[in-house]
Amino acid sequence: MNVRRSAAVLAAAVATALPAVPAAVADDAPPSGATSAPPSPPAGLYGRSDPTYDGVFRQSYALLAQHTAGVRPAAGAVGWLTGQQCADGGFAAYRSDTGRDCTAKTAVDSNSTAAAVQALAALGGHRASVEGAVRWLRSAQNADGGWGYTPGLPSDANSTGIVVGALAAAGERPADVRSAKGGKSAYDALPALALPCAKGGGFGLRDAQSGKLAANADATAAGVLGGFGRGQVVSGGPAAARQGTGCKDGSALTARQAAVNGAGYLSGLLRRTPHLVASLAGAADSPDYGNTADAVVALAAAGRTGTARRAADWLAEHAGTWAQRTGPAAYAQLIFAAHATGTDPRHFGGTDLVRALNATGPAPAEPAAGPAGHSREPAGKSGAGGPGTWWVVGVCLVAGIGGGLLLSTRTRRRP
Repeated sequence: MNVRRSAAVLAAAVATALPAVPAAVADDAPPSGATSAPPSPPAGLYGRSDPTYDGVFRQSYALLAQHTAGVRPAAGAVGWLTGQQCADGGFAAYRSDTGRDCTAKTAVDSNSTAAAVQALAALGGHRASVEGAVRWLRSAQNADGGWGYTPGLPSDANSTGIVVGALAAAGERPADVRSAKGGKSAYDALPALALPCAKGGGFGLRDAQSGKLAANADATAAGVLGGFGRGQVVSGGPAAARQGTGCKDGSALTARQAAVNGAGYLSGLLRRTPHLVASLAGAADSPDYGNTADAVVALAAAGRTGTARRAADWLAEHAGTWAQRTGPAAYAQLIFAAHATGTDPRHFGGTDLVRALNATGPAPAEPAAGPAGHSREPAGKSGAGGPGTWWVVGVCLVAGIGGGLLLSTRTRRRP
């Protein structure tokens, strides 16, 4: 799970004035004032850290990345994910006791559900689970056509983008998935979440106090994928077609043009440095590895292969330590970035990302076989990265800022 997803959780807590973040995302959070030791990682789950706030998300990313790399995940790992689903089709961040039915207090969210849909749809053989999750996503759609992190929160680019990817993965036409009240789709919501060209053209996060949008690279990466109707797995490489250039806005702005504008915004940021920088308090000017990987995928979807490859090469040189510290979701994000740029994830600098991911959980069902189409290997070896940007740290940092933080009242809403 990346920092984008954690920001969504925190945004939800701030927007609804909840007393604590854990109660907002866990269906079995301890009573106020109670303390408990972090639970041991459940069998079948990838990663050894506490899954309370990201179990479904990181598992979904891990399984989707394995599938993308030509690996058939362990049956137990897939079963762990499907076992997390509520009867109404939605997924919470984590349910420690799946023997108990979900209740109205179970914090089912759009991001966990959409990530699970993308993974299960790719793996195949889980039609009932996917259809149930899509029904839940439809029920959580806002009147403006978009999604917030949890039902009732305003739409944000992060949540709307990942849900569009889930709908596409499930075989739905996102433009045809319209709100019961208002009859609008995600393609109506996304342009309203984009900044004008005079302010860069990126997608924004909404300030918790003023309600104004401010451009945000993480929200932009998600909005770009959503605007193009793409999921997390993008087949890019040198042959990728450019989806458009030039920033255009106005009353006729479409979701696709907003995605083109957003790709230009990301490209501009990555012309200054080959990586994005962290925006959380206390981490100024530090590389943001996870959001850089997301930007690579978004730029590949837009056909901006040169900028995407430059950032992917930087990740190959520097993101190894970050991924090792962060865990399966980080390895998955790097695999998606490698795939999007036509790079072999088994030779990502000096790191075999697939082997490293596999080692964080149950052994795959069969030996890994390299996927076709990977012909490019970034130069260099993965070296020391900056300090781990694990999303829980992001939550703690952001929580100390208070109302001054720019938050999407969603969402991420990115791991």
